[in-house]
Amino acid sequence: MKREKTEKSLKVIAINGSARKDGNTAILINCALQELEREGIKTELVQLAGQRIRGCTACMKCFEQKNQRCVIDDDCVNDCIQKMIAADGIILGSPVYFSDVTAEMKALIDRVGFVSMANGELFRRKIGAAAIAVRRTGAIHTADTLLHFLLGRDMILPGFPGVGFGLNIGDVERDHEGVDRMKAIGQNMAWLLKVVAREKKL
Repeated sequence: MKREKTEKSLKVIAINGSARKDGNTAILINCALQELEREGIKTELVQLAGQRIRGCTACMKCFEQKNQRCVIDDDCVNDCIQKMIAADGIILGSPVYFSDVTAEMKALIDRVGFVSMANGELFRRKIGAAAIAVRRTGAIHTADTLLHFLLGRDMILPGFPGVGFGLNIGDVERDHEGVDRMKAIGQNMAWLLKVVAREKKL
């Protein structure tokens, strides 16, 4: 009973960097989240669509204040930081925009990364994963950006990112290999989360 309670208290936060709410990137992310929920893990999806996120200004105030916050406080970044701190696992998703992540996702990881570093690596040993929606090219570069963030913050990955091919909303659902990969990511994350939770109890 005690172990079951610990496992059910686990949570994964997913952040969708797409400018299209509930588009192909969200569809891919939700494939993983559904698997996590089947394993009794709580999930939350944050969508950056419609959000105005400022880029990092390299002011270094986060290193001075060390309060787990970015000094820029007029957008959603600090809320995302707090959700990521509270979560046991983090999924980052982005469509490919000119062979890389969206501007919103890049601004988010720049600022989140600095705050994490300034506060002793806030996400160390959390479970991290990535999802990429792509029409044709640029998936590898986009995956590299997300992986560098996750690995650079000392997170544990359950394998290679999930990639789904499509243009119009819903197209990625016909990429069965991409969908299956995202499901496997969810299953692997659930397994890793439970293993880590049990290790923390020992």
